[in-house]
Amino acid sequence: MRRLRLICCCVAMAMGQIPVLADEHPAPPATVGKPIADFQLTDYRGRDVSLADFKDSRLVVVAFLGTDCPLAKLYGGRLQELSANYAPQGVTFLGINANRQDTLTQIAAYARRHGIEFPILKDGGNKVADLFQAQRTPEVFVLDPQRVVRYWGRIDDAFGIGYVNEAQATYFLRDALDELLAGKPVSRSVETSVGCLIGRVRDVNPNSPVTYSDQIARIFNAHCVGCHRAGEIGPFALTNYEEAVGWAEMIREVVNDKRMPPWHASPEHGKFRNDRSLSAEQIEQIDQWVRNGAPEGDRSKLPEPPTFLDGWQLPRAPDKVVAMRSRPFSVPATGEVRYQHFEVDPGFDEDVYISAAEIIPGNREVVHHVLVLVKPPGGSAFAGAGGGEFLVGYVPGSRVEPLPPGMAKMVPAGSKLIFQMHYTPNGTAQEDMTRVGFLFAKPEDVDHVVMTQNAVHRNLEIPPGADNYEASASSGASPIPIKLLALMPHMHLRGKSFRYEAVLPDKSREVLLDVPAYDFNWQTAYRLAEPLEFPAGTRLYCVAHYDNSERNPANPDPTVEVKWGDQTYEEMMIGYFDVAIPIDAFGDQAPRGLMRRKPGERVQENAAMALFRRLDANGDGVIELDELTDPRHRLLFPRIDADKDRKITPAELEAGLEALRSR
Repeated sequence: MRRLRLICCCVAMAMGQIPVLADEHPAPPATVGKPIADFQLTDYRGRDVSLADFKDSRLVVVAFLGTDCPLAKLYGGRLQELSANYAPQGVTFLGINANRQDTLTQIAAYARRHGIEFPILKDGGNKVADLFQAQRTPEVFVLDPQRVVRYWGRIDDAFGIGYVNEAQATYFLRDALDELLAGKPVSRSVETSVGCLIGRVRDVNPNSPVTYSDQIARIFNAHCVGCHRAGEIGPFALTNYEEAVGWAEMIREVVNDKRMPPWHASPEHGKFRNDRSLSAEQIEQIDQWVRNGAPEGDRSKLPEPPTFLDGWQLPRAPDKVVAMRSRPFSVPATGEVRYQHFEVDPGFDEDVYISAAEIIPGNREVVHHVLVLVKPPGGSAFAGAGGGEFLVGYVPGSRVEPLPPGMAKMVPAGSKLIFQMHYTPNGTAQEDMTRVGFLFAKPEDVDHVVMTQNAVHRNLEIPPGADNYEASASSGASPIPIKLLALMPHMHLRGKSFRYEAVLPDKSREVLLDVPAYDFNWQTAYRLAEPLEFPAGTRLYCVAHYDNSERNPANPDPTVEVKWGDQTYEEMMIGYFDVAIPIDAFGDQAPRGLMRRKPGERVQENAAMALFRRLDANGDGVIELDELTDPRHRLLFPRIDADKDRKITPAELEAGLEALRSR
C-alpha cells in the first residue's frame, strides 16, 4: 500500500507540498536511441572529467541533479546506493548540475549531505544539458557501451506529487540496467520524469517591458519572500535576482498551472483576508518576464525589501512557551512516519485567556503540519483529530494573526496540551523540537470567547474505486447569535472537494466557502475578511467529496474500502470553524460544543439555588474556583464573583445570573 510522504517545497508562493513537480511535460528528447558525443566538465573539486574517462565502463548512468529540488534531495542517497550496487558490474554513475543558480559550494554540500561518491560536474551554460535535451531534476540517462542513450526518464515512481509509493514502486532505472547487463533491450526506454525544471541560462530581451527590478520583485516580496528566505520553509530564497532567476521557468509553470500560490477557495463565494491568489495581471507579468529571458532590469527601480521579525510572528514576546516534549523527536531519512501525539502539562494553574498563539516548528524541513489541542481536566483520552479541543495549528506558509481586541480562547486550569505532529522525511535524518507560544489576555478585558467548533462525519465507508463519494455533516443549531471568523476544512489523500453553507432559521442557505479542488498538502484556514453575524438557530452544513479511484495520483490504494482514521491513508471529514460568542451570552450553557446542542435548548432561568447547591461541592456555603470542574462555569466565575474574593455566595450567583439574562 502506498504511504504518504508530503514533500515540503514550493517555488513561487507560500510553501508546503511539491508544487515544483509536473505530472507530464513535452515529448521525450530525441537523444533516446542516439549516441552522445564526448564532453568535458569540471567537478565541484575543480577536477576536469570527461565522458571518455569511462571508456571501460559497460554502462554509464548520467543523472541531472539540483541542490534544492526536493526530489533531487530525496534521490541523492538512492542514486549513491545504486552506484555502489552496480559498480562491480561495470556501471559508472555521473552527476551533472546544469542549474545556473547552484554554486560549486552548494554542489559540494549536496554531495556531502547525501554521501555521494560519484563525480558531480558543473554544467555552466547548460551545454551538456542541451546535448542530452535534459529537462528536469532528477532525470537520468543510461548510455550503452557505444554511449547510445538506451533509457531516459525517472529513477522510479516511489516518490510523486504529495505521496510515496515505495511498496508498489516500479524501479525503471534498475530494470533498465538489469536488462542491458543481461544483453536484452530495454522494455521501457522512456518514462516521463517528474521534478524541477533545470534553471538554464536564457537569452534576454533587453527591451522587455517587464523586469525583475520593476515588477517581479514586488510580486515576490508580497507573495513569496515570507517563506522563501533564510530560516523559513522555502527550500531556496527569492530575496534577490541572483536567487530567483534560475527558478524563473519553474515559477512560471506552477503559477500558470494554478498550483501556486496555494489558495484553493473559489472566488465566487466569500472574501478572505488571507487570500494568497494572484491577479490575472500578475500572472501575465510573470509569464512575460520568463518569455523574455527573465531580465533583471534597472536596479534603481527595486522596491524596498520587506522586513520580518526574527523568531516569533507574535506582536511581542510570548507570555508562555511550551515545548512538545523534553527531548527532540528523531525523523528518519525516508519512509512513512505515522502521526505523533505528544501530551504535555503546560502548568496552567488558573484559567487562561489566549489572545494569540503561534507554533514554531523546530525543523521546518520535515514538519508538515501541527495541531495543538486542549485536553481539559477529566477529559477523555486523546482520540486523534477532532478528539480534543482545537487551540491552534501550523501549516507551511501560515501567518499568525492575533484575535481581534476583546476576543480570546479560554483554556481551563489543569488542562493538558496535545501536540499532533505530521512529519515528512526529506532524504536525510533530522530532529525536531516544536514549541507553541501564547499571549494572554486579562479576563476582565475579554468580551467575546472564540471557540473552534466542527461538523463531523465519522461513518465514512468509501468504496474501492469510487471517484466522487459524498459525505455531509451539520453542526447543531446555535442557541445564541454568533460571529463566524474562519473556516478550516479537513480531509486526507482522497479528499476532492469541500463546501460550507450557513443554514439560517428560515431555512435559507448561504454558501460560505467552496473548495472545488481540495489539497491535503495545504491545511488552510480561510479567515473571513469581516466576521459574519448569524442569528440564533443558525447551523453550518458541510458536504465533501472523495476520489478513491486510480485517477487520483495521491491515492494510497484504490482497491480498498476507506474508513475514518488518523493516518493519511485513512480518511476524515471535519468542517472546523471559529465562532466568537459574547461572554455574557453563555448563561449556563457550555462554551464548548455550543452548536452541538439541540435547536431551542435553553438554560432554566429559575434554578439559581439548585445550581448553587450542585456546585458547592464541600457544602460550606460558598463556591470556590477549585470546586468547578466544568469549563463553562469556570469561564463565568470572574464575572459572577462581584467582590473579587474568589468566592461566590448564593446572592452573587443569583445576581450574576440575573445580570446575564437581562443582557
